[in-house]
Amino acid sequence: MSRDSVEVAGIEKSFGAVHALKGISFNAAKGEVFGLVGPDGAGKTTTMRILAAILSPDRGRASVLGWDTVRNSSEVHDRIAYMSQRFGLYEDLTVEENLAFYAEMYGVEKTELLPNTEQLLGWSSLFPFRKRPAGKLSGGMKQKLGLACALVHTPELLLLDEPTNGIDPVSRKEFWILLYELVENGLSIIVTTAYLDEAERCHRLAFINKGEITAVGTPGEIIALVPGGVLKFQSANPFLESGKLSEHTDAVSTVFGKTVHVMGRISEMEIRSTLGRNMDIVREKGSVEDAFVYLTEISHG
Repeated sequence: MSRDSVEVAGIEKSFGAVHALKGISFNAAKGEVFGLVGPDGAGKTTTMRILAAILSPDRGRASVLGWDTVRNSSEVHDRIAYMSQRFGLYEDLTVEENLAFYAEMYGVEKTELLPNTEQLLGWSSLFPFRKRPAGKLSGGMKQKLGLACALVHTPELLLLDEPTNGIDPVSRKEFWILLYELVENGLSIIVTTAYLDEAERCHRLAFINKGEITAVGTPGEIIALVPGGVLKFQSANPFLESGKLSEHTDAVSTVFGKTVHVMGRISEMEIRSTLGRNMDIVREKGSVEDAFVYLTEISHG
């Protein structure tokens, strides 16, 4: 039996003239949070829909929990939960009624419904709101309810497509606490996100951009792909100076507030010479966000 929850090998997918996925490959282990990270339009949702056995790849193959997503789609559907960006809560139904509806849709036995519902309401902190219509919940509470509905049939793998998009930072943090509790209880999770700070919460992750995987590894392994780390300095005109460095050197440069981050094989002396001024420059390890900017630029620069 494979130790991987997901195996993706050479998947390609096109929609007319749009080549959405260009031969991507990655594996996600059982019992981990695996992140698929990239900007809008990178191919994240297409990948998730293939893993959920909703779409078929044009070439290549994917297996989920040992089942081929094309040949064994019904077995895949029985064992996963897929929470898409448009996961549909029924706003006129209460929290309890939404859970009951999804339980019936997933074929949960009535004898299992009550204990499952009570456990999920307690786990998600929604028990005090169980009689409230879903339309009256906050954005963060709606996401928790969506997650609870996805889990009502006790899946082995959870596929989450940008689950925290549009909710506040506190609710995002609470949502990730719930995800780690699920993993501790044996669930495997694949999550897509455009938030680079969330990428650092994953056990392992894959960067995807324009339908291609540019890196796979732990957050630490990804950060280590930036040679020499990140050179940082303060600037009164950060975008102007970042642009100069990108234009006149081989370095990759980006801006965070008033701080310029410079990556690649470049020295402090070359930065000062290019910008024509002296400044304090600090060399640091950098972050997943730095690595994503660097890898995206060098792969499509």
